This record gives sequence, structure tokens and C-alpha cells, in this order.
Amino acid sequence: MSNGIVVDALELAVLSHAVAMIAEEMGAVLVRSALSPNIRERRDASAALFDARGRMVAQAAHIPVHLGAMPEAVAAVRARDPRPGDVFLLNDPFHGGSHLPDLTLVEAIELDGDVGGYAAVRAHHADVGGMSPGSMPQGATELVQEGLVVPPVRLVTEGTMNEDILALLLANVRTPAERRGDLGAQLAACASGAAGWRALAARLGVARLHAASDALLDYAERRVRSRLGALEGRSGRAEDRLEGDGVSDADVVVQVALDVRGGALRLDFTGSAPQVAGNVNCPAAVTRAAAVFVVRTLLDDDVPTNDGIARAIDLVLPDRSAVNAAWPAAVAAGNVEMSQRIADTILAALGNAGVDVPAQGQGTMNNVTFGGAGWTFYETLGGGQGASSAGAGPSAVHVGMSNTLNTPIESLERATPLRIERYELREGSGGAGAHRGGDGVVRAYRATAPCTVTLLTERRRHAPQGVQGGESGATGKNVLNGEALPPKCRVSLKPGDVLTIETPGGGGYGKP
Repeated sequence: MSNGIVVDALELAVLSHAVAMIAEEMGAVLVRSALSPNIRERRDASAALFDARGRMVAQAAHIPVHLGAMPEAVAAVRARDPRPGDVFLLNDPFHGGSHLPDLTLVEAIELDGDVGGYAAVRAHHADVGGMSPGSMPQGATELVQEGLVVPPVRLVTEGTMNEDILALLLANVRTPAERRGDLGAQLAACASGAAGWRALAARLGVARLHAASDALLDYAERRVRSRLGALEGRSGRAEDRLEGDGVSDADVVVQVALDVRGGALRLDFTGSAPQVAGNVNCPAAVTRAAAVFVVRTLLDDDVPTNDGIARAIDLVLPDRSAVNAAWPAAVAAGNVEMSQRIADTILAALGNAGVDVPAQGQGTMNNVTFGGAGWTFYETLGGGQGASSAGAGPSAVHVGMSNTLNTPIESLERATPLRIERYELREGSGGAGAHRGGDGVVRAYRATAPCTVTLLTERRRHAPQGVQGGESGATGKNVLNGEALPPKCRVSLKPGDVLTIETPGGGGYGKP
């Protein structure tokens, strides 16, 4: 009950599906309108709906690291006193963003002359400036080296585009036409979400919509606390590590102590590495996203994914640490690689607390960024998922905090001066076990024009671990013309050079 309005179970179920479908429609508008292969083909983007109080009430089934961090983006916009119809642009990781290539648009939805909700879309743009093409630089030591930093600014006011803001952004990127097109697709997706939210308000009434949103969040929280209640009193610890920060090869430690009490999950990251020089640091919002993702994996499929889940999570994050970075830390790889390791570590702690969890998946997004005269290209690569008590791990899939697709070869070759020479399963790379881990992939790129490539990869030294006696998956490999490359590097390619990426396999489950 909210404001005296009772929302029954049937109405709640209908609303849950209604708001989820609005978010899915936002995503469909985005991918069908975008110009870049990264958004159009790989779907490296996410959409969500928020109520008038800035609480996420629904998300599409998109990217976990985007969605778990987006509430901070809406909170940052609300702090700017938005007016109905305003659309804000941001990417600042310390003011609502995740990392700089993820440009986020947030539209303040008008209901009865006031702000009655928010539509938010986050999309990874293939370039936002900075020291290297693609804005995912290896070796960056401060945020400004990674690209143009945009705090929450009004891109649209009273239906009018702020052409000065847009011009400033486009003047600082290497591919302005593509960026303009992708931003237009994001604006269309926000408009779709706003229209859907207004239609729902017209059908239910504004007061009832707000009451139903309260009920939906409360329901998700009850389901989470009920699931955690079954684990009452359990505790576990785990430690894992990243393979260098892009400046040093020294491992970067992630530690977590897990405790379930009173239907809540406490995650204490004390002991994790201090903030490092390179860009594997991540802001607190990304750590929160990883925690929400892990809790979501414990829940039944019918539990709505909204801010009610986060209410049952208590995070303890050391200040100025690699899992709670502060300005001006570089964070490009924190969003894509540290997020993966945080999720792996939390899952391992659950396993050590007696919860049946899968073996480790590839634990990396295998970030590959190319750039040359007038073009940039970015993609992540799938690998092996860990096996579980339910069966073998899937092969050639994105795991953990990533949920993207592969880039079709035809699309890649049409958009860039690259040719794919091999794209196949890396057979035998999954760990042996009663249930075998999934296999990684092999992808080989031949350059047909001079370019640079930046690699931000993991699990090249430390293999994905098996569980319950299962064996580890194979580590990944980066190879240029037959010579091994480090996990994180930036190199120049000349026509004819071939870069080959072999992605890790997943760990096995149970004794072989």
C-alpha cells in the first residue's frame, strides 16, 4: 500500500511486464537506429526506466555493468534540478558514469507538468577522444587521458538541442559523424521510453503508477531477502587478482569477506588493492553493479530486476582503492575488467560459504580497440563459461558483467580496413570435469591499412578456476605475427600484420 492505494498481486505482475517491455522497446529503437557496429550489431548498450524519485523500476536484458551503475547517473541528473522534457548527457565516472566511452542520456519525463520519471540509455561509443583511438588507452594514468569528460549537462532543453554542447563533443572525437548518429539513436530510445511511461500513467493514473512502482520495488526486495534468508548465517572469503594495471605487470588484488545476516548480504572489500596508477580502477558504482549482478544470479527468473535488489546489499569499500576509485583516477579498464574480477571474487566467496556456484568463466571481456585515419573500431570477445552442477559450460559466449553479441564478420569488414582470417572455437580450452567448461574462441585480424590496436585483456596468466574438483580452463593468448603480446598493450600494425586473440576457456565442475 502506498498513499492509501492498494496494488494487488495480479496488477503488480501486469505492471512488472509492462515496464520491462517499455525498457526492451527502448533497446530495440536504439539498436535499429544506431550507426556504429558496436551498438547496432554487438548491442553494447543498455536501457532502463526510473520513477520520479530516481529509483530504477525496470531494465532491459542488456549489459549488467551498465545497468547496475545507472542509478548513480540518474541521481547525478536529479542533483542538477531537471525540468520536464530535459535530456542530460554525461560520462564522468565520478558523477554518474562508468567509463568515458559509455555516453549516457537521461530524459526527465513530463507527467502533469512535473518530472514523473526518467528514461535512461547508456551506450559504448567507439571513440570519445583521449590519447589513443577508441578511448580505451593502455597506460593511461589519469582520467583526462582517456577522453573527453562530460559531467551531467543539458543536451536538450524544452525540445531544443543544445548545439553548442553537441559541437564541443563532436570536435573532440575521431569519428564525429558516427558519434552524432549514435547519439541520435539514444535520443530516439529515450523518447520511446518517455512515451511508454506516459502511456502507462494515462492508463493507470499518475498516483496509481507511483504506488505500483513502490509496490514493485518492495516486492523485489522481499524476494531477495527471502532468498538470502535461506543462507542466513553463512560467511565466506575469497581473493583474486588482475594481471597488472597497464602500467605495471604486478597483480592487483581483490579481496572480499561475505556475510549473510538478517536477510541482507554484506560485502566487505577491505584488503583490496589501493588505487593503482593504471586504468583498472573502478568507481563505486561499478562495484555496486557487480554485486547486484551476483545477487541476481541467485534469484528465480520471475524476480523483477530493479532497485529493490540493491536494498538488500551492504557494501564496505575502502576509500581510494581499486574498487572505489577517486578522481582523477583512470578507469577505462575498471569498467570492463575489474568489474569481471569483482563478480568472480564474490561468487568464489559464495562458494566458500557453501553455496553451489559455477566454475569460473573466462573472466575477461577481451577488449580489442583498433583505430586509424578517420576510423575506430571496438569489440569484446566471447569465451568459455564455467561448468556447473547443471551441466557443461557454454562455449564462445560473453560471461559475467558483459552480455553483448559478437560483431558479424561482414559488418566488421565493411566498416573497417580489417579482414578476419580465422574465427573458430578454441577446442579443448574448457577445463575438464564431471561437467566440462566451455571453450573459448580464436579470432585473427589482418590489417589492410596502418592502424593501432589497444588490448585490455585478462586471464592470460591466472586461469579460470574449476570447482568441486574440476580443472582450470586454459588461459588466453594475444599474438602478433607469431610473437606473444602482454595482456595489456598498445601496438602499431602495418598492412599485412595479423593479430590473433585466443580467449580463455571456462573451468570444469566436479572431478573428471
